[in-house]
Amino acid sequence: MKILRNQLANMIDHTLVKPTAAKGDVIKLCEEAKRYNLGCVCVNPVYVPLAVQLLRGTKVKVSSTVGFPYGSTLPEVKAFETKRCLENGAHEIDMVMNIGALKSKEYETVKKDIEAVVNLKRSFSGVVVKVIIETGYLTDEEKVMACKLAKEARADYVKTSTGIVRGATIEDVKLMRKTVGEKMGVKAAGGIRTLQQALAMIEAGATRIGTSAGVDVIKEIAE
Repeated sequence: MKILRNQLANMIDHTLVKPTAAKGDVIKLCEEAKRYNLGCVCVNPVYVPLAVQLLRGTKVKVSSTVGFPYGSTLPEVKAFETKRCLENGAHEIDMVMNIGALKSKEYETVKKDIEAVVNLKRSFSGVVVKVIIETGYLTDEEKVMACKLAKEARADYVKTSTGIVRGATIEDVKLMRKTVGEKMGVKAAGGIRTLQQALAMIEAGATRIGTSAGVDVIKEIAE
């Protein structure tokens, strides 16, 4: 698969969401994103103001995690967390769905949980919401249902994983793309560290790549 460097860079969410991330690490992340023209940085809520400040005047977007990493917080808590992230300048939200509710077949609960976040798009223009379905915990049937519920709740993307349980797989990305159709976004995240892996995910149907190795991937295509 052939892809231009700028095209790939724009598809990368340069990610730093580990609990040990320090201020200096976030500064480095943002400097790398600016230098290599990456599409987005993804940080935990506490670092949104810093990332927004560092990236002001650039085309790099700031995304934040919500309900991370287990998705088991209350819908109103996710909504509040989302609101504060957006007020602090975040452009995108990577939320973890209520995994336990899905496993319990409480589908209306899952949908309302996602809607609690998506509904905030009415008050903040241009916001993108990605729903992490955490494929490593799910059967194929559950993955399909999770994608359908995210689409019904009007989310912009479905995302494979937090990267904590298991990374993205080609099979999962293909299944997610088949389920949501061509118009909705699919983000592959977790374990993607090389250009070959990134291109394989895009070939399978991913439109975003979440990785902490965004610079390494771009350097490969430059070479």
